[in-house]
Amino acid sequence: MQKLAKREEQIMQILWEHGPAFVKEIIEHFPEPKPHYNTVSTIIRILEKKQFVDHKSFGNSHQFYALISKDTYQKEALGDVLDKYFDNSYRKMVTYFAKEEKISTDDLEEIINMIKNKKA
Repeated sequence: MQKLAKREEQIMQILWEHGPAFVKEIIEHFPEPKPHYNTVSTIIRILEKKQFVDHKSFGNSHQFYALISKDTYQKEALGDVLDKYFDNSYRKMVTYFAKEEKISTDDLEEIINMIKNKKA
């Protein structure tokens, strides 16, 4: 699966969160300054070529919807990060976050409990 550019990911986040939308509706969900209509339309067409989105036609208008779920993309993106930066080791990734103080002891204990309960 291809990696999304920043603006592509922003549009996908909007579609994942709000469901199918027309370009004008997508633009409404962007913070100020909002991107130009043609910019969003171009990015949507790129996402269609990458097979991340498709559309339904309503006359001359198109309503766009996600073909790839957020969960599917998330798993793929995390797998890439894990591979590139942590030698495919979740232990190394968690250790990194612990050393950088990005994860608390309480969070780690909660993760351990989730793992234990899943095995049970």
